[in-house]
Amino acid sequence: MSSCDVLICPPAPFLPAVAALLTGSNVALGAQNIHHAAAGAFTGETSLSMAASVGCTFVLVGHSERRELFGETNEIVGVKTRAILDAGMKAVVCVGESKQQYEAGAVRTVCAAQLEGALRRVTEQEMVGGEVIIAYEPVWAIGTGLTATPAIAQSVHAYIRSWVRDRFGNRAAAAVRIQYGGSVKPDSVDELMQCPDVVGRTALTLPSLFRVKGQGSRA
Repeated sequence: MSSCDVLICPPAPFLPAVAALLTGSNVALGAQNIHHAAAGAFTGETSLSMAASVGCTFVLVGHSERRELFGETNEIVGVKTRAILDAGMKAVVCVGESKQQYEAGAVRTVCAAQLEGALRRVTEQEMVGGEVIIAYEPVWAIGTGLTATPAIAQSVHAYIRSWVRDRFGNRAAAAVRIQYGGSVKPDSVDELMQCPDVVGRTALTLPSLFRVKGQGSRA
């Protein structure tokens, strides 16, 4: 565990209780969702200042369920990402394709569009500084019984890193963490972690548990 960074993102009502449990540990706390506005009347939403007040230093953004069930577009994900960074927290940007998109061979097209929307307002310095983590989560391999092979994961991760290189430069591409979150299990994680462009894993047993290789550790 000493070679890993760990981030836990519980549902909003449990953030204070989990924060208390994490006191004195090296485990970071993150929110599963936030509202991007700095102030205003948004009943039922969790603001960035609320999340920060209970100890959150990370926020998930662009999760497939937020996109599919709550209609969050690439544009909205980009606005949220910028708001998270402006609030002094780090963004875990989720990207990934559906089964239909995967079968149509549109993986790279989908991921590129999601990355462009999410990172349009992010600077090279922020990428180099590790302010953004990218989580590749193929929707078709989450809770479906289907599994993306390490070769598939590596191929997409390598593409994402090349996209970051083209958009932000070599330093950003070398620095960015790209995690994999397609129903990772104890019997598959070791092989996945051998992939050169997979620098962490998400959702080993919980939908909000992130463990990352320690090299270049910042969280």
